[in-house]
Formats: sequence, C-alpha cells, structure tokens
Amino acid sequence: MKLRILSVGHKMPQWVQTGFEEYFKRIQPMMSVEMVELPPAKRSKNPSPAEIEKYKSAEAMTILNAKHPKELLWLLEVKGKMLSTERLSDKLDVAMQEGVDIALVIGGADGVSSEILQAADFKWSLSELTLPHPLVRVIVMEQLYRAMSIINNHPYHRGG
Repeated sequence: MKLRILSVGHKMPQWVQTGFEEYFKRIQPMMSVEMVELPPAKRSKNPSPAEIEKYKSAEAMTILNAKHPKELLWLLEVKGKMLSTERLSDKLDVAMQEGVDIALVIGGADGVSSEILQAADFKWSLSELTLPHPLVRVIVMEQLYRAMSIINNHPYHRGG
C-alpha cells in the first residue's frame, strides 16, 4: 500500500516542516508515504462567494489531475467521519490487506468543491474544531504514524 498526501498549499512555516518531517521519517519503514504539494488557486483580497467557488473548482481539477487512477480518494472534511486512532489503524490495515493505494486530500483554504466531496471514497474528520492548514499536516502525519505503530506493535502508541 502507498499513501500520498495531496495537500493544497505551499510555503509552510519551518515549524510545520520540522514537525511533519519528524513523523514522515519515522513512518517510512512501516508504510510508503509521499507528500504532494498542490498550488492553491490565485485569490483576490476580498473574494465574492462566486469567486470562492471558482477557486475551489480550479483546485478540484488540480487534485483530480494529481490523483492516480487506482488510488482511493480519502478526504479530510470537517463533516466527515471522526475516527479514533485505533479505528484509523483498522482502516489502514484493511487497505494494506487489500493492497489498495490511497490519495489523502487536504483541501485549500476555502475547502473543496462539491465535485471532490462526491468523488471521495472516504471522508475523515480530524475534529469539529477549525484547524489551520499547516497544523493539519502535522496532525495527519502524527496520526498516520501512531496508527501504523499500532499495526506494527510499536510502543509509540502506548507511551507517545
């Protein structure tokens, strides 16, 4: 199984890169993970609702073009299903057993278009809280590592 994180946005602060890289390095022996940064749509300072929809549509095309044909599309979505780390571990274990690859989408600043919502095979909510996109990258990578630690009977989950 391969997991690619398709994240709309770039130029992350150093603390995000540091946190992400820490867990990225740790997970590599357990699972193949790749970060794919996708450029956000160019935005005006005070966009109208119609402009925001155009941004989301442009980003949707970028996301869909980056997704490999056989990958399942997992979407981080505030209205998605909340999972405990153990449940995430179970979902990843099933994907590994079935040999499927996953494209995990972190949408843009305005969210994602209805097209991406409809295309998603699974919608995952990290929290009902509104989280900043840079922090989401670190949380996702840490949770993926923690879930893989459970699968691999690594002590991180028990003491981390």
